[in-house]
Parts: sequence; C-alpha cells; structure tokens
Amino acid sequence: MIPKSFVHELLARVDIVDVVESQLPLKRAGSNLVACCPFHNEKTPSFTVSQTKQFYHCFGCGAHGSAVGFLMEYSGLGYVEAIKDLASRVGMSVPEMQSAPREAARHAESEQLADVLQRAAQFYRSELKRSEHAINYLKGRGLTGEIAARFQLGYAPAGWQPLAAVFDNYQSHSLVDAGLVVQGDEGKRYDRFRDRIMFPILNQRGQIIGFGGRVLDKSEPKYLNSPETALFEKGHELYGLFQARRGLRESGRIVVVEGYMDVAALAQYGIDYACATLGTATTPWHVQKLLRQTEEVIYCFDGDAAGRRAAWRALENSLAQLQDGRHIKFLFLPAQDDPDSFIRREGKPAFEVLLTTAMPLSEFAIRQLTEGLDMASVEGRAKFLQEVKPLVKQVNAPIFGLMLRKRIAALAGVSDAEFDQQCGIQPVRRKVREVARRSQPASFLRRLLRLLVARPEWVGQIDTSLLGKPQAGEPQLGKPMTSIADVSAQEWALLNELLPMLTAQSTRINLTEAFRGTPLAALVAAIEQEALELEDDQFAEDGMLEEFLAAWKQVQAAVDVVERTELEHRLASGQASADEKQRLRALYSRVPAGVETAARH
Repeated sequence: MIPKSFVHELLARVDIVDVVESQLPLKRAGSNLVACCPFHNEKTPSFTVSQTKQFYHCFGCGAHGSAVGFLMEYSGLGYVEAIKDLASRVGMSVPEMQSAPREAARHAESEQLADVLQRAAQFYRSELKRSEHAINYLKGRGLTGEIAARFQLGYAPAGWQPLAAVFDNYQSHSLVDAGLVVQGDEGKRYDRFRDRIMFPILNQRGQIIGFGGRVLDKSEPKYLNSPETALFEKGHELYGLFQARRGLRESGRIVVVEGYMDVAALAQYGIDYACATLGTATTPWHVQKLLRQTEEVIYCFDGDAAGRRAAWRALENSLAQLQDGRHIKFLFLPAQDDPDSFIRREGKPAFEVLLTTAMPLSEFAIRQLTEGLDMASVEGRAKFLQEVKPLVKQVNAPIFGLMLRKRIAALAGVSDAEFDQQCGIQPVRRKVREVARRSQPASFLRRLLRLLVARPEWVGQIDTSLLGKPQAGEPQLGKPMTSIADVSAQEWALLNELLPMLTAQSTRINLTEAFRGTPLAALVAAIEQEALELEDDQFAEDGMLEEFLAAWKQVQAAVDVVERTELEHRLASGQASADEKQRLRALYSRVPAGVETAARH
C-alpha cells in the first residue's frame, strides 16, 4: 500500500482546482468554483470545488471527493493510478509499494500484456493505412478517417504469422497470454486475427485490453474477440464506453447496442454516446458500470426474436442494479434493421426520435409477462403473479420497487398489501423517534465537527488537555458517551480521531483521503458538505467562533457527566476515595443542567 503520509504530502502540493479544471471549465462563485456536474446531467451548476478545503461536492447527485477521487471517478483510474498521475504532475516519486509476491507477479504480467497489446494495435493501424482492400471496406460502410482514428481502427493482414514482423520473439508466451497468437496441438503458432478489421477494446483508463476483429466478407465467424486474459473480462467491459465519455455526459444517456460497427456508425452520424457488449449478454457488472456513468441507459436491440431474448436477459440482469433516479429503457428497431443500417438510411434526427419511444423497463417487463395471458381470467392473473414475483424481489431501489409493485397489484386485481405479502416484503413502519430526531436542529457535537472542518485552525483555540492518554480500547476523550442522549457514536468516534490529527498537523490535512476506506468515510463526506455550505452563510467570523467555543464547552461538560456518573456509582457502593469525593463535588458545581438532563434519558 502507498503510505498515508505520502498521500497527505502529495495532496498538500496538488491543487484540486488545477486537476478539475484540466477536464472541466470552472467559474468562480464566491470563495469556491462551480461547474455543471460531470457525473450527472444538469443545466444549473451544482458541482462545487473548494480550493481552501481541497475537495469537490455536487449538491445535485452527492458526488464527493478529493483530487484522487476525481481522477478515479472522472477518468476511471484505480487508486494507485490516480496517485501516480497526481505525483507526476508535481514531480514526486511514488514510494515502492510492498505487495504480496502473487500480487506483484500479477501486476507485472498485466503491464507486460498491456505493452504487447499496444504494440500490436500500432501494427494493425499501420497495416490499415497500407491496405486498399480494408480502406475500401470501411468507406463502403460509410466510415470516415476521423472515426477510424477516434476508435483506433486497424487491419490484421491475411497470412499465418504477420505479427512475427512486430515481435522479435514470436514464441514468447506473452503473445499467447495476450490472446494475439494461438498455439496448436503440435506446438505450431499462428495469429488469432487474420484478414479482419480490428477494433481495439479500451478500459476506462483508455488502455487497450483486447480486440474485436470483423471479417471483410461473409465468412464466419463474423466477429472474433480476444479470449479472456489477466487484463480482459468480457462480462466486465463495454466497447466504446471510453470514447463515449463526453457524449454521454452531454446527452445524459447512453445507448447500448450489440456490435462494434453499430457503435462506430452511430458516432459517424453524431450519436457519440453508444457502447456495445462484447459478444455476451448484458451482465450485472455492465449495468453497474453504466449506471455510474449516466442517468439513462437505453438498450437498443433488433426487433426479431433474438433481440427480444437478448433484451429480456438484459432486464433480468438490471433489476438488482437499479437505483432510484436512474432509468433503464428498451428500444426495438424494425425487424430488417440494426443501428448501423437504420442511421445510415434515416439519419441522426430519425434515430433520436426513435430513442424517445424507448419503453421503460417496467413497461417492457409487464408487456412480456402478460403476452399471451388472459388477464381477465383468474388463471391468467395467477400465472402473471407467479412469473413476476421473483423479478420484483430482486429490485433494491425502494421508490421504484414500491411503484412497480403498486402497478402489478392493480393489474392483477389484488391489494398492495396482499402482493407485498406474497413477495415476502414487510410493510414500512415509520419510526416516530427517528422522524422527530431528524427534524431537530443539529447536536452540539455535529455543530462542533462542521465548524472544526470549516476552520481547522481553530483547534488552537481549545484546551486539548482533555484528550489525555486513552486506555487500550477507549476513546481519546475519556469514557464512551453512551449515557449522553445528544451524542452520536459515529460523531464521537470522528471527534476522537479528528482532534489529535488536526493538532499534530502543521499543514491542512485532506480528510477525504485520511478517512478513505474507513467506517467514518461517509460521515466525513457529510460533514465536509455541511462545512462547504457554511462558506456561503452570512454569519460573521466572530459569531462562528463563538458557536465553535460554545459547542466545545458542551463537549467538556458531556465528558464531565460521564465521569460524574461513574463516581456516583463508586460513592454508592462505598468504594470512592477522598480524592474521588472531592472530584465529584467539583463536577456537581460545573455540569450544566441541560447536559445533566440529557444524561438521565
């Protein structure tokens, strides 16, 4: 793992504004900068970047993070890759990471395969430029040189071993491991891709991880994909998703088609927000990846029976991944068409009109399940409920699930409660205490945390001698605060972590990264959001400091309550020493009545 100390030092040198602005145009808004959020479709900017606190937050979709998080979410980088990217920007060297031998070997293998695939892609591109046959094929399909360059198209020439001209050691095991070369039973080797248009498959970082090859005639198989390797898993990757990043952010949707050529043809005609599965059915991993990128996913299938079967598999694998606020739809083209042929004949406007007719997932499911059933009969409705029940139970999106069950119950002629009972779904009971608690103003501990995050330098305004030296397993501010009604266990734990952290730091620490991967990460993000909102508050600086100091006094009082309770128990049992009795008298004189009352609840 990369040392936390290095990450903190790195983020102290990196300016998140520079990182975000290299990808998005930012505008100054008070003390912060804003833009339309790159993670969801919006017209009014709600994506805010705080230069003083070095994090971003979207008030629309809740996206939140540091410079590291932005590179991971926006550019699809892994954590280590994001750290390396930032380090390269400021001239820092990432410390050598200690990893298990197996992990190190897997990383080295992946690096080697990536290099092999990149060299092969360069060869295929150069061969395309020399092949009149391949160029004429692409022109005949209506593709321009610009689109060929955008998708890095190439050509694998005919012959058994063209790649032998690229790699000095054609017998290298890495060529087989990368899926470029096939080794026969007798040990003879030959290129996997021959006389095919080559479509490089890129991951979200823009790295080539495999290829799809299409024949130029009517021979079979029409498409040939790379086998699965250490870099490439068909069920996890989508062709064209990397190239579609800008288009899907601008349009707020992505169209999922079945073929590489469909993606290229749609881009040629201005539909630059399409991707394709890689010869497999849509998987749950595909759906997860798509819903992280956009609010609307439209599956576009041929209108024949095979297209309907593929759509139903996509629906089944989408149910558990659905989120409230995200939409999955299904579009079926005329039986004689695929996206390539339709857009070449009808053009972009007609295709976009067609997209508006796409069926919502719920509508498609109900149409399919009621097809051929007599919904006027008891038997038909019973069959419908039997078929739909296992699908409904997969839905995790609470609001969508509720509305879907209501629709199904109405169609079947049963009550909502009766259908929920059949599905094993418990009725939602409002928790009065929780509702009341949410309506109350923020606790003194919450106020302290948000002000401390907003003004970390104020840690110098308080007496941290209260910290003391904790016993093993105890929080740093003394005993657990379970007897104080106005204290959240998580907020208390965060304060215990935060105070010594801020006291020890000479420079501002990036809390998002300090708490990444910990149980407190979500709370830190929420507190940082609240601190960001304080930037636009009209409170005077003196007023905020006064509130901060008042909240700290309440923390001190809460600690006193816990200590007093313990001393009272010792006194009642006859175990209190003279010093403890004196300490108890002092505590009686200074514990505020409000805190004392809270402690009794």
